[in-house]
Amino acid sequence: MIEYVKGELAELTPAYAVVETSGVGYGLNITLNTYTAVQGKKETRLYVFESIREDSYTLYGFATKEERSIFLLLITVSGVGVNTARMILSEMTPAELCGVISSGNEKMLKTVKGIGLRTAQRIIVDLKDKIADFGFADEAPARAGQPAVQVDKEVKDEAVGALTMLGFAPAPSAKVVVAILKEQPSLPVEQVVKLALKQIK
Repeated sequence: MIEYVKGELAELTPAYAVVETSGVGYGLNITLNTYTAVQGKKETRLYVFESIREDSYTLYGFATKEERSIFLLLITVSGVGVNTARMILSEMTPAELCGVISSGNEKMLKTVKGIGLRTAQRIIVDLKDKIADFGFADEAPARAGQPAVQVDKEVKDEAVGALTMLGFAPAPSAKVVVAILKEQPSLPVEQVVKLALKQIK
């Protein structure tokens, strides 16, 4: 079992990171929260979850143990797989998610792509008692945008690439991303992707 990978951050997009250690590059699927946490760093440590199936072996990386723990709780809920859990943690921080669950805010959960009313209710019922151990269940969910240093074609390309890796078609993703950047040209990649996730149908 791999507990964490520590080394040089060789590659980074909003949905994927490559950490090189001892000459080996480990490719890990990440959330937008982790992307924000490690962006700009030369070296990093990502806590790992290994998804092992007959036809695939996939690594998921998290900037904190808390985010990984909440991810592991999410995938215990019936109807929530690894991709849905990653989508949830790309739209909300662990603190925001715990606040949503503890307050029973199913409407907020339903704003996440792929989460219907039944799944939202199931997440709240199954995890309400379990998330109390994380210590920030009372924090209110907030979604404030963060200013960016620069915005250019690279931001658009990274955002579209991230959405494509999350399973969305490139053409509609690009259309939504361009519309968002026209309205808010100073947004960083992770915020563009968060907004796009709410708009893509």
